[in-house]
Amino acid sequence: MGNDRRIVMKDRYDSIIVGAGPAGLFAANELASLGFDVLVIDRGGNVHDRGYVFNERGELRAEKLDIISGIGGAGIFSDGTLNLRPDIGGNLSEYTKDAEKAWDLVKYVDSIFLLHGAPGEVINPGTEEVEQLKRKAAANGASFIEIPQRHIGTDRAVEVISRFKKSLDERGVRFKLRCRVEDILSEGKVCAGVICEGGEKIFSKAVILAPGRAGSGWMEKISREFKIGARHGPIDVGIRVELPRIVMTPVTRINRDPKFHIRTKTYDDFVRTFCANDGGFVVKERYDDYVGVNGHSFKGRSSENTNFAFLVRVELTEPIENTSQYGRSVALLATTIGGRKPILQRLGDLRRGRRSNAGRILRNYVRPTLPDVTPGDISMALPHRIVEDLLEGLEVLDRIIPGVASDSTLLYAPEIKYYAMTIEVDSLMQTNLRGLFVAGDGAGLSRDLINASATGVIAGRGASSIIKGNA
Repeated sequence: MGNDRRIVMKDRYDSIIVGAGPAGLFAANELASLGFDVLVIDRGGNVHDRGYVFNERGELRAEKLDIISGIGGAGIFSDGTLNLRPDIGGNLSEYTKDAEKAWDLVKYVDSIFLLHGAPGEVINPGTEEVEQLKRKAAANGASFIEIPQRHIGTDRAVEVISRFKKSLDERGVRFKLRCRVEDILSEGKVCAGVICEGGEKIFSKAVILAPGRAGSGWMEKISREFKIGARHGPIDVGIRVELPRIVMTPVTRINRDPKFHIRTKTYDDFVRTFCANDGGFVVKERYDDYVGVNGHSFKGRSSENTNFAFLVRVELTEPIENTSQYGRSVALLATTIGGRKPILQRLGDLRRGRRSNAGRILRNYVRPTLPDVTPGDISMALPHRIVEDLLEGLEVLDRIIPGVASDSTLLYAPEIKYYAMTIEVDSLMQTNLRGLFVAGDGAGLSRDLINASATGVIAGRGASSIIKGNA
């Protein structure tokens, strides 16, 4: 356990950061800028040990190791879209206590991405086309959220993160990769370091936990073990939709990653689009005991399709509040039905209550960009209420973007976004265990690249106060 004072110290740092995703890297950047001795630990590999393999025709065929772990985190293989607002993908004002400071934090994070090679072009809202799209959405009972966006692209994101890591290396930040942190060390009510696999103990004055979505279960375990304040938050359960690129072009040329919010007719549930990939590819994500799907797009190659997540917000109250456990149970069932592969179904087949088979997929107008799937019936894997919400939501979206709800549109399941346990923190991202800070998606504090990075900045600055003895 983490409370043994008689252990022999093997190593010591000013700060240890668990997780090398956006939150962890930005926390390290803050601490390194002040000259502190920083160690970043991640169970995944280095930037170029991760990624995807394409065949000679440019088709996505396979994935390398560490798609959700390693330098850059899961976000490095997202679409690489930076939503330049503090209230999208989280709510930074909740921590800054000031709207202007929240916007300043977004600008600061954006400047770091630019410094390391993110493209200068920003897709700005406010055009007449955006106003027309907002009106059309409103007329159909939905809302379109206008967002300034910077699109990096999945392939270019690898280079941006590579440069970022190199700058951290040059400033003395050390990385311990392919290492799993099992526990944290505490001395009374003070965090004193971490315990890695094999019992290796490493000490520090401050610890920042930023394990990403893949580490949300581990974060929940730590919160229980050390009585860290936390509450269950909502999750998003749904599918990834794939359709001809030309159908989405009228919208994606206005906003690269369009956000539509919809309230369903039958259950009044909240459904939204998320992570659109123009000319992108659907990809499989492997977790410890289940599989899921995501979507990527690249600057250097494209497909004839566009994909986006279509998600239903799920919040639970008594007697069961554990949304993370609920989401995992859905993912496990889908994984079982799909034979450890994502389930693929034509929208027309789902409407008619029949499963898709290999023949129907082969004859389908839209060709799937993810070949490693099991044709099947999504209604056998997702709860009835979720399926009804998705079908109703797609019909609304079809009135805004004609062709979205075509019979030939492809649906992949499951896509689940965990925001699960939201760790209770102060304005410095410090928990009720002194010296222990948290940041990013794994702590339930963010849901996109900008917000995850920004919470890492706040945590890094908070940790520096502890190290300097000012807090």
